[in-house]
Amino acid sequence: MAVLNKIRQRSLFLILIIALALFAFVLADLFKNSDALTAKSQNVIATVNGKEITRDAFLQKVEIAQRQAGPSATNTQVMNRVWEQEVRQAIMETQFEELGITVEKDQMRDLLRTSLATSPEFLNEAGIFDENKLNEYIANLKETSPSGFQSWVNYEKQIAANALNQNYYNMVKAGLVGTLAEGELDHNLEGNKIDLKYVQIAYSTISDSLVKVSKSDISDYINAHQNQFEVEASRDIRFVEFKEEASIEDEKTIKAELNRYKNGQLVDADGRKNVIAAFSQATDNEDYINSVAASDIKFNNDFLFKGSLSTEFADDIFNLNEGEVYGPYKEAGFFKISKVIAVKQIPDSAKVRHILIPYLGAQSATPEVSKTEEQAKVLADSLLTVLKSDRSKFPDFVTAYSSDQGSVSNEGRYDWHPYNSMVPEFNDFEFEGQVGDLGVVKTVFGFHIIEIEGLTEPKKAVQVGTIARKIEPSESTTDKVFRDASNFEIKAGEGDFEAVAQENKFKVRPVNGIKVLDESIPGVGNQRPIVRWAFEEQVEVGDIKRFNIPGGYVIAQVVAQNEAGLMSVDDATASVLPILRREKKAEMIKDRISSENLDDIAAAEKTTVKAATGVNMKNPTISGAGREPYVVGAAFGLNEGETSGLLEGVKGVYVVQVTKVTPAVKLDNYQAAANRVEQQKTGIVNARLYNALKEAAEIEDNRAATQVQ
Repeated sequence: MAVLNKIRQRSLFLILIIALALFAFVLADLFKNSDALTAKSQNVIATVNGKEITRDAFLQKVEIAQRQAGPSATNTQVMNRVWEQEVRQAIMETQFEELGITVEKDQMRDLLRTSLATSPEFLNEAGIFDENKLNEYIANLKETSPSGFQSWVNYEKQIAANALNQNYYNMVKAGLVGTLAEGELDHNLEGNKIDLKYVQIAYSTISDSLVKVSKSDISDYINAHQNQFEVEASRDIRFVEFKEEASIEDEKTIKAELNRYKNGQLVDADGRKNVIAAFSQATDNEDYINSVAASDIKFNNDFLFKGSLSTEFADDIFNLNEGEVYGPYKEAGFFKISKVIAVKQIPDSAKVRHILIPYLGAQSATPEVSKTEEQAKVLADSLLTVLKSDRSKFPDFVTAYSSDQGSVSNEGRYDWHPYNSMVPEFNDFEFEGQVGDLGVVKTVFGFHIIEIEGLTEPKKAVQVGTIARKIEPSESTTDKVFRDASNFEIKAGEGDFEAVAQENKFKVRPVNGIKVLDESIPGVGNQRPIVRWAFEEQVEVGDIKRFNIPGGYVIAQVVAQNEAGLMSVDDATASVLPILRREKKAEMIKDRISSENLDDIAAAEKTTVKAATGVNMKNPTISGAGREPYVVGAAFGLNEGETSGLLEGVKGVYVVQVTKVTPAVKLDNYQAAANRVEQQKTGIVNARLYNALKEAAEIEDNRAATQVQ
């Protein structure tokens, strides 16, 4: 009791001590992660010229862009696209603000008038843009559809942004001129010409094995050209992939099952015989394929020409008699058996014209469609009645009634098109009818009034029924793959990754230079989780992790963590080594040449003296040697008859002698040349201006730090 009383007496003191300890723990964590001291740093993914791009706004735009892009684009691709858009917008807005250029109300009205000049809903009876109709449309959107009104606001912002960009680019172009002095210089660069003789001692005359380039040489070059070798932080990894693929035994099992359908006898799991009619004897082929055999590819009742069948098996299947079965055969990841159900002669192409009458609920029906299905049918039948007595009215009816904008401009006509290119009901009418047939056909798009204008000569076509089984690994195979991956993960974690892989005959794949925002791993595709893991703070060189990927597993190991800065000597060797070799070869060649006479040099180097005529500075190319700017420039510094010293060119060491100098023709006025210079300047604005602004901008990219990946 005495102890309890003492604790109670000191309870306030104890509470204070605990509180201070907790505070110290939290404070230490905050200092460890200073970003946690402010929510701002966690919610700002980038700062561009002082403009902040917030995480929430960015992710909202990514979500919208992802919906627009659909499933074909990965999240990282969409995110990078939005990132570039946001950075561009911030950079350009900085320029607009510094120059004070804006889009005012009157200009906005002009822009909208231009943009919407052909939109029918904003035109009056005379076909002229009516601003009152636009105002009514906007007011109605504001009252009835907040989301629609917001879309309109975004549309106006986009038009304004495009106008500002155009104004800015035009201002830059307006400031670029070609002066008379520039025109004269350009004229002389092209017009001043020289003829010369030269000797080229190619670098290739010295074997690479004779040139020693050390790592310290490469390191010195990197330090002397640091701006060329700055790199982002990266990771090097290696991995082993374990694929869940069907084994030979799995394939044999699938083929055996298909053969039982082909032969008409199945065996159930208990070993009891369950006799089912052979595929060749089936009368309800659709039911047999879809239900009895439960094919992985459902029945298709289309007739096929030989060219529509798989090239490899076309002859085997097309030449079957009705009821005969071919297979099993392997095609596109499936084992199949195929039966010719029917054979008939049909045209392979048709030419038709049609009028489409849609109704409420029909596929692709626009909001303006108000007819019910019954009303649309009545209209189609009445138009058909008129056309049967006067087909000349067809083009007028197309213009007045058809909703198929893809054919209205061609009087409702679809010129020659192949069998099965239209929806089934449309296809059946045109290819089972005769030229001149006219009728109404209902499809998912509405009621079509169709006239057959042409059919090719009938050809043999077959209706093929196929029972297919996807080639997939069995449960025992996937279990084995899982065990192999798990065992490798454990053993590689305990020993040497490479050695364990070699011991088990697993292929190790290295991937170097992965950047923090990459998403693709060569060989396994989009694997963003692997990239994220490789850049986690707690992950160290040598760490191993297993990842589930579509159809298997990847066991990955971090091999190197390369921090941002200068490229390593090993990584830079591929690009620097040829440069240093060339420099060293040039010195070796220069050291062995003592004569200044072209013929003597050519004889000593076992080459010839070559000639080049009409050489100019604008296109510094020497016939027989290629583009050599430095050599040509040096040659233009010589007088006629003068010989140069040893010149280091792109492809070798040169000695040149100028044999003739031809000055450019003097012009009374260089305005035409100045105009060409101006056109050249303005012509590159669109391609280079934004890149120059981006290079000069201050961009702080926090996507990795804020986990927007």
